[in-house]
Amino acid sequence: MSTNGLTKAKSRIEAFVDEGSFVEIGSLVSARATDFASLRQEAPGDGVVTGFATIGGKLVYIYSQDASVLGGSLGEMHAKKIVRIYDMAIKMGAPVIGLLDSAGVRLEEATDALHGFQLLYLAEAKASGVVPQIMVVYGKCGGGMALSAGMADFVFMEEKDSSLFVNAPNTLDSNYKEKCNTASAKYQSRESGIVDGFGSEEELASYVASLVSMLPSNNEDTAAEEALDDLNRMTDELQGETDIRVIAGAVADTGLFIETKRDYAEDVVTGFMRLDGVTVGLVGNQDAKMTAAGLHKAASLVKFCDAFDIPVVTLVNASGFKASAEEEKALPKAGADLLYAYANATVPKIGVIISEAFGSAYMTMTLGADVVYALSDAKIGIMDAGMAAKILAGDGDVSETAARFEEKQSALAQAKRGYVDGLVEAASLRKQILAALEMLFSKREDAPLKKHGTK
Repeated sequence: MSTNGLTKAKSRIEAFVDEGSFVEIGSLVSARATDFASLRQEAPGDGVVTGFATIGGKLVYIYSQDASVLGGSLGEMHAKKIVRIYDMAIKMGAPVIGLLDSAGVRLEEATDALHGFQLLYLAEAKASGVVPQIMVVYGKCGGGMALSAGMADFVFMEEKDSSLFVNAPNTLDSNYKEKCNTASAKYQSRESGIVDGFGSEEELASYVASLVSMLPSNNEDTAAEEALDDLNRMTDELQGETDIRVIAGAVADTGLFIETKRDYAEDVVTGFMRLDGVTVGLVGNQDAKMTAAGLHKAASLVKFCDAFDIPVVTLVNASGFKASAEEEKALPKAGADLLYAYANATVPKIGVIISEAFGSAYMTMTLGADVVYALSDAKIGIMDAGMAAKILAGDGDVSETAARFEEKQSALAQAKRGYVDGLVEAASLRKQILAALEMLFSKREDAPLKKHGTK
């Protein structure tokens, strides 16, 4: 059996980890089943390289599937090697990184292989919320492996040769790969929301290294490092700015903002940044009209942050929900998903209204916030003043009614009523958020006694 694939699987690991840090585990493991001719050949490592290493000095457990050995298919021993890595990661409190290149289930091993998948899913579920799980798809990731990837916290795909699917494109009614490649990196990133990003192998290695450095190693770790930026730095450039990525870059320490699911649901921006050296999750409205996909995207980030004790900063510019028949099918459930995520999260939550905050969208984005600030020119209320005036004015002066209504919806008016904790100028936005984080550092909040919620 050629070892070119095995070398390639190892070389992929080496590209991700600190030089010379990888230590392999289970290199002599091989397939036990020999019922079919294809399994009477040598199967080095049973098609997967497993071990531990460091990334930026942080311990990680990592595995890399070898497509040259039985197509990288998952069988009994293949699965047990990966599960062994998960068991160690949970004990040691370190992230798990999977480099995926697999044809899926190993047919020759039948139910033994299916049981292997069950063991893997159980391990992933056990690790969820305990250690971060990051998957990178290099080649095929089909069938049961696609479900495994879907259970991870973050998923990335190589831009040219990777594919992720439960059912291959050509098996879908009225579809074929050339018409709509539902397994491609672009489709999975932009349409499904499963994938956080795609790029070259070098770009993915760099991105994952940055993400690992930003995240805590486990749910009892503190995601913080020495502050590398001036606590009193002003953000004068944010005057009139509503682009969330620009605001994040200006507010974050040294301008570093790591975005998640960038190509999916572009009405919402999510990601991570550091403030005074502490990792903070960011949710922001990039478009004033929110979509169901954007709501789910935001909820996913909030839930992850709550699991790993990461504070959440929400930048609000939400005038409502997108109106269409297609959106209406999903908005109630998606809105409830985000409402539940915010309400259930016990980490520090800071809301900043940067422009408009109207109606149900406003309530959703600020629910349960410990502190809510608003830029001095922000508007907060039920709906746009012009629309409200047409309803309220009757036979009266619409423009006069609109002016009165707009005054009632000013940030100052809401601060007087206690719905806003303070007005902030754009130039001091970083300083104000930092002060709130410092105040909330020792926050403790006990949830009602229950096994878990149902949303």
